[in-house]
This record gives sequence, structure tokens and C-alpha cells, in this order.
Amino acid sequence: MVAITIRKITKGPATVLLPIPVVLVTSVGENGKPNIITIAWTGVMNSEPPAVYVSVRPQGRHSYGLIKESGEYVINLPAAAQAKLVDYCGKVSGSKVDKFKETGLTPVPAAHVKAPLIAECPVNLECKVRQVVALGSHDVFIADVLAVHYNEDVLDEKGRPDLDKIGPYSYCLNEYRLMSGKLGSFGYSNKT
Repeated sequence: MVAITIRKITKGPATVLLPIPVVLVTSVGENGKPNIITIAWTGVMNSEPPAVYVSVRPQGRHSYGLIKESGEYVINLPAAAQAKLVDYCGKVSGSKVDKFKETGLTPVPAAHVKAPLIAECPVNLECKVRQVVALGSHDVFIADVLAVHYNEDVLDEKGRPDLDKIGPYSYCLNEYRLMSGKLGSFGYSNKT
């Protein structure tokens, strides 16, 4: 048996849970003007009923007020080919810029919420806020998923989402990173 020596370096507390998905979140206020914000702090919270979250900084984020006011948002999953647009939406404020106009992205009416879907994003999740949790630097908007929309061209022949066609990517340590290469399927460790 060979002894393995692994040396660990301890650092202070940080948000280094990698990878994290990159999404575009749309919201709309009472004035009816939609906005887009880039979010990397998002994820699944529950299966039944389906619940997700986005975490938004209250200070200086135009979308924060829109989501808080409306109690709704749409999570739009962009493809890796859209990374520059996504980065742009995270660098400018919707209080000063119409991000739909500047990026050429297309707002599409949602089925259940007032916030629009982004047509060019392969997957869209309509969300209704269930609870807001203030954690310090960010507030977490926990939401029920009311509907999921897929662009037809990202579904396989059985109507299931095809990750290779969707092209999701992640945000890791201030870098956008591709997520590629299937390692296995759930339960493959039990197969002989």
C-alpha cells in the first residue's frame, strides 16, 4: 500500500463553492420596464414543490427593488456563447441603461409572471417569491417555480433537455468556465 501525503493550506472563510451557475434574472416594476441582472448566486432549494433562489445585494442593485416590489422574477439560463452579453448585464445598472436594447436580447411574455423571458436563453424558469431572507451583504429570494420553458432546439428526440445543446457555464473565482464532459449518470457507481 502506498502512503499518500496531501498538504492542506487553510484560508479564512470565503464563498468558494465551485462551480456556480451563471444566470440572467429578469424582473419588472410597476412602470412595466423590464430589467436584466447577472446572478451567480443561485440554485435549487427544493424538489416538491420545485423551489429555487437568487441572492441579490440590496445596495446599488436596481433589480433588487424590482424583485422586492413585484415578488416575481424569471431565471434565464444563458448559453456559453452569450457570455459577453451576460458579463455586460452584470457590469451596468438597469437604472441607467435599457439592457434589452443595448444587448439585443428579446423580452418574451411569460405565462405566469410579469417579468419577461429572454428568448435567446435556452431555458427560462418563471418564479414567484415565497420568502425573503436577509443574510447580511445579500438577501435571498426563495421562490416557487411556476413554469419552465425550453427553446425547442435544445431538447433531444425524447423531449428532454440536452446539456450539450444548452451549453451552460459557471462562474468560478471571477472567471467564466465551461461545464463540459459527462462523467457518469446517477447510480452508475452501483453498476458492475
